[in-house]
Amino acid sequence: MDPEAKHLLSLGAIRERSRKVWEAAEAGKLTHFDYHEERMEEVAEFVTSVIERDFGPDNYHTIPPHGRWQHFEVGGIPRVTKLVEEWKAEGCDDVEICRRLIDLFFVSVLLDAGAGDVWRYVEPGTENKYERSEGIAVASLYIFNELGFTDGKIPRVDGRGLENLKVETLAKGCQVTEINQMLGVDSRTGLLNSLGTSLLQFPDVFGAEGRPGNLVDYLLAGDPAQLDVLKLWDVLQAVLIPSWPKDRTNVNSHAIGDAWPLSTLGSPGTTAAIQPFHKLTQWLTYSLMVPFIRILNKTWVNAESLTGLPEYRNGGLFVDYGVLTLKKESLERGLKASNDNLPVFEGSDDVIVEWRALTLGLLDALYAMVAPRIDTTPPLNMAQVLEAGTWKSGREIAAKKRPETKSSPIVLRSDGTLF
Repeated sequence: MDPEAKHLLSLGAIRERSRKVWEAAEAGKLTHFDYHEERMEEVAEFVTSVIERDFGPDNYHTIPPHGRWQHFEVGGIPRVTKLVEEWKAEGCDDVEICRRLIDLFFVSVLLDAGAGDVWRYVEPGTENKYERSEGIAVASLYIFNELGFTDGKIPRVDGRGLENLKVETLAKGCQVTEINQMLGVDSRTGLLNSLGTSLLQFPDVFGAEGRPGNLVDYLLAGDPAQLDVLKLWDVLQAVLIPSWPKDRTNVNSHAIGDAWPLSTLGSPGTTAAIQPFHKLTQWLTYSLMVPFIRILNKTWVNAESLTGLPEYRNGGLFVDYGVLTLKKESLERGLKASNDNLPVFEGSDDVIVEWRALTLGLLDALYAMVAPRIDTTPPLNMAQVLEAGTWKSGREIAAKKRPETKSSPIVLRSDGTLF
């Protein structure tokens, strides 16, 4: 592969480029935003208070790592635990249970881009209504159990099942109607169709059937003492890059996924001016690590290579607290495109790319402020602060400021495959 493209696909490139944007922020040389460092203390206090409220004073050790597992348990219902118990009763061993969870988490995470402010999911047989990430999680679990992602007759995921997934099937499984619209149902289906094809191209990892769960066998081969996040990352990038929409950025004819030109980094048309994020792939990595930990008692190395997630809850936290404010020209352009009083931009817009890059730097800075304030040993890691702190805080401040929609303070037009 072209070395420049290969570098932009790496985890290291994400922080490397975002640090340059962070330096521009500190120097007052951003294109679209002004950075107000003096507001960071208030954010740190709020995030710390949320963590202390939910886990203090002596339950910090129970904070789970950031991952999809928790979303399935929304409403205090242990859906994953019940699934695991059912599979054990059927005679599944721990390795097969882990495979099935990887199957489920894989598709559920890739469906987990913003669903919009309108969509809701009512859990079958109940009156429980869920929205956004948790709603998509519960919906995907029911589709999974109903064999919606497989060509076979047991709950799992395979390449042919994903290739054959129809828009109507996904829409029905997510209860999409004229009055219950979900953003990007067509593109979400297309992503899973493409993923199915891609999985079948890697039989050494995913088997002849293209099953995501076969990652378990691939990573356990040779009985390593610890599993390596970087090995998992390389596999995920290899299988996902061909799956993303074809209008994503290319470098020397190589697709590079969730990576975008950014004026703050340099002149258009140069690889030095591209900011990678790979948000859904990072969210998938965080999520897939958890079954290995909980089911197989495995540990991971190089987890610190992962970054905070540059998405609208984390990013919105800093906008809602005034750490970031849009410059006049960018704000006016966003409002002109809006039907509301919130600025709107395409996901590839330079404003959104700069916002996401700043979110990465701000999350690192905020983590350094929050972690020492939580009295626990060992100290909380980034994944725990993301889970119990920033993401939850971003959602809570959005609900407080915009109770009707709970939307981000900056709105992006989503195709359901970005973040």
